[in-house]
Amino acid sequence: MNDSHEQFGGQLSETARVWRNKLDQRLRPLGLSQAKWMAILYLSKQGDGLMQRELANLLGIEGASLVGLLDRMAHDGWIERREHPEDRRCKSVHLTEQAHAVSREIKAVAGALRRELLDGLSPDEIQCCTRVLAHIKQRANQI
Repeated sequence: MNDSHEQFGGQLSETARVWRNKLDQRLRPLGLSQAKWMAILYLSKQGDGLMQRELANLLGIEGASLVGLLDRMAHDGWIERREHPEDRRCKSVHLTEQAHAVSREIKAVAGALRRELLDGLSPDEIQCCTRVLAHIKQRANQI
């Protein structure tokens, strides 16, 4: 295996970490931790009313960790939890109007950062990288 193959995973991981941290810095003035803005984005993108376990999977955290996060988010007015109509043991998570409004701000800030970070890359380079990342994600999900 050549050196570039060995460096690829580290570069991928480090790039994702740095990108997420830059976004976190820019979103801090909105009063959002990384966990909160990520939850708001997932709920906004996936549609309101995700089950708690589905949100935990998307965020890559354990259910117990999610409960504490959701407690804080409910207390701060970002989400509300509702009983599932067919299974009272399950809760669905819904964004409040406050969270819907801030999700637009999150997306705007994220879009501006994305444009800054991708500046200097051609559309073909971005498309190639997107295909490579999609391939890696697909392979990882198959293994």
